Amino acid sequence: MIGNNLEHVKNQINDVCNSTQRKVQGITLIAVSKTKPVSLLEEAYQNGCRDFGENKVQELIDKYERLPKDIRWHMIGHLQRNKVKYLIGKTYLIHSVDSYRLAEEISREAVKKSTEVNILIEVNIALEDTKFGVLPKDTCELIRQISLLPNIKINGLMTVAPYTDEQETNRQYFAALRDLSVDIKSKNIDNVNMNVLSMGMSGDYTVAIQEGATMIRVGTGIFGERDYLNN
Repeated sequence: MIGNNLEHVKNQINDVCNSTQRKVQGITLIAVSKTKPVSLLEEAYQNGCRDFGENKVQELIDKYERLPKDIRWHMIGHLQRNKVKYLIGKTYLIHSVDSYRLAEEISREAVKKSTEVNILIEVNIALEDTKFGVLPKDTCELIRQISLLPNIKINGLMTVAPYTDEQETNRQYFAALRDLSVDIKSKNIDNVNMNVLSMGMSGDYTVAIQEGATMIRVGTGIFGERDYLNN
């Protein structure tokens, strides 16, 4: 099942890239594996997946210990400052940085371990009360502040668009995040690049790619429906 699902997702990515003159190599498919057992991750790995996304620190760490070390782990869920120390050295990219205090803690732990941590700034692009993320109007100033911290590197932006049954409704938000990224890039802030746009999930990743996504986060489209009993 997972092999077929992955083939379907990759075919859709290819089709969108062909229609928009984008290179498929420029799209990273992150398999969102939250709540999924290791056996399913192993199946995805055997079918070529090397990027996995987790929402909870403990679950990421447990799977990190049990799975091959060439996997690139992405922390995509809300991150509490007291959990940061467990992630340093184990994550390829932290997508969900939405405050200076969180970035400060990441920097502090990175300095302790003499490593550099790559992060994305999470933006609440749709201004939803129920979502985490910095407001668009405050994003540039937050990035300026975080850029001064040692051992931390801002690689781009991330957003979680509203849940919808009609993917076209999220096009405006993906376009807005892309425009925000372009605006920030134009300011040439030291220690900041805008190479990554992490946006789009199982229900809307094709539209996200059309609007400039470089990373898409697909869970249900690969693993099937989420197991809420183990959430």
